[in-house]
Amino acid sequence: MSQITKEAVVDILENIAQMLELKGENVFKIRAYGNAARALETFTGDFAKTVAESQLTEISGIGKAIAEKITEMVATGQLAYFEILKAEFPPGIFEMFELQGLGPKKIKILWDTLGIVTMAALEKGCKDGSIAALRGFGQKTADNILKAIEDRKKHAGIFRLGEIAPDAELLLQELRELPDVSQVSIAGSYRRRKETVRDIDYIVATRVPDPVSDYFVNHPTVESVIARGPTKSSVRLKSGIQADLRVVTNEQYPFALAYFTGSKEHNIAIRNRALARGWTLNEYRLAPDEKSKKMPEPIPPIYTEDDLHRALGLDYIAPELREDRGEIAAAEKHQLPKLIEVQNLRGTFHNHTTASDGRNTLAEMAAAAQELGLQYLGIADHSKSSYQAHGLELDRLLKQIAEIRELNKQWDGSFRLFAGIECDILKDGTLDFPNEVLAQLDYVVASVHNSFSMPEAEMTHRIIRAISNPYVNFMGHLTGRLLLSREGYQVNVPAVIDAAADTGTIIELNANPRRLDMDWRWWPLAKQKGVKCVINPDAHTTATLQFLYFGVGTARKGWLTKEDVVNCLPLGKIETVLASKRKGVK
Repeated sequence: MSQITKEAVVDILENIAQMLELKGENVFKIRAYGNAARALETFTGDFAKTVAESQLTEISGIGKAIAEKITEMVATGQLAYFEILKAEFPPGIFEMFELQGLGPKKIKILWDTLGIVTMAALEKGCKDGSIAALRGFGQKTADNILKAIEDRKKHAGIFRLGEIAPDAELLLQELRELPDVSQVSIAGSYRRRKETVRDIDYIVATRVPDPVSDYFVNHPTVESVIARGPTKSSVRLKSGIQADLRVVTNEQYPFALAYFTGSKEHNIAIRNRALARGWTLNEYRLAPDEKSKKMPEPIPPIYTEDDLHRALGLDYIAPELREDRGEIAAAEKHQLPKLIEVQNLRGTFHNHTTASDGRNTLAEMAAAAQELGLQYLGIADHSKSSYQAHGLELDRLLKQIAEIRELNKQWDGSFRLFAGIECDILKDGTLDFPNEVLAQLDYVVASVHNSFSMPEAEMTHRIIRAISNPYVNFMGHLTGRLLLSREGYQVNVPAVIDAAADTGTIIELNANPRRLDMDWRWWPLAKQKGVKCVINPDAHTTATLQFLYFGVGTARKGWLTKEDVVNCLPLGKIETVLASKRKGVK
């Protein structure tokens, strides 16, 4: 029997809440399932143990009836109530929930009034004007839905890195524990920490391929088997992504790992270096090139990728850098940077609490940060213009500042909460609070949350005006993109980087896997201009503080070191950075 994960249970509870809303059920019943999903999502304890010991009701937000349903899911791998409920709806209607900006209320109206229950019918309704004619919709809504459909088609078969990471890492760990496996790694774009991936490649070294392949194709995370062969097997995981297993010998392993890690362009450049030495390099070996007109150089023993790079006259190149963007030349000249590591982080600043749209309290967020080994945590709830996120009016902001100051007394300098705000950048580039309010905070994150359709020149001016404010420390999620669901707004990124350099503003690397913004491709330029980075998880729960992991991967891909990232500074030094832009302000 497959072991259902906490994440799968959360998804089912959220789906039940959506279906109940479609049915027009009691609002309290709908809310109960939504609250239970959020409570379980933020639960950091041992899920399996909590279920086994019948302690689910001790989690705030989970009542007896829903606890029984969760227990049924864990015990049987499914939930009868969910299956019965799902059978009441046309199958195609669930795809519509995946579209940005289309929630249960609108889906119910479309179903009740126009009989729209499939993506094809939805697209047709947007094009023929029937959806625009509906009360509460209009042409703009129809256009937005149509764009969401087009974006979904464009991104079909592509997955966000953070979306597939739990299954990918679980399968990796369990392959590693097999007695017949001597070496195993994930390769491909996942290993290179690309923001989106199309598949997951597992490279396994073993002397007995059959048991390993059998385990792989029968793993609980597998939905279907695409192919099963002696050295390669392919499956479709329940998350929807394809996973490939390649079984090699220990001798072949470093070559297979390097080859299947890629990128294609990097591999071509590496193979050319091998050819220049009279060698041929493929996914299985490094050998003398029989077609070479020159005498091949002696080939040293190769046991690891490090050995392979050294044989080619290179320092070891971290997987994140293998994009043929200067890493080979730098490796040849011993000029590769010592990339940032997760353990280098000492704190983080862009985090939300129940005061705005977060799901945990100040105290809970502080405790979770300390459990992660952080020395400080910045709280940056939304400002008042983000009404959809329950943004803070002045009185609630001042109250939160006072609460933070009071909480800090208990730690006696061993840990600190910093009082901040994620302050909306208004359409004209001014900020949501005046300077006399911002001056009372330890720091300010400035972000764009509306008017995304401005022309590039206007948006660029808007952002530059905002970051020119002496109280703005950090520019939040610079392009506003949501990977695979919303393109970033038009902005001249190099111009903003130049302005950040001129004003001493730090640019955020938003580590939420849906954002990973600013994009890794821009960080070498920012680094060259002297612009510092702050890696922030944009955490709305205690659990999502761990998004820092994805941020570090993106920072590494952008060639950043711990010296480039301000939140690698410890308490006692980070305060100087936060205060530096305000110097001279009267």
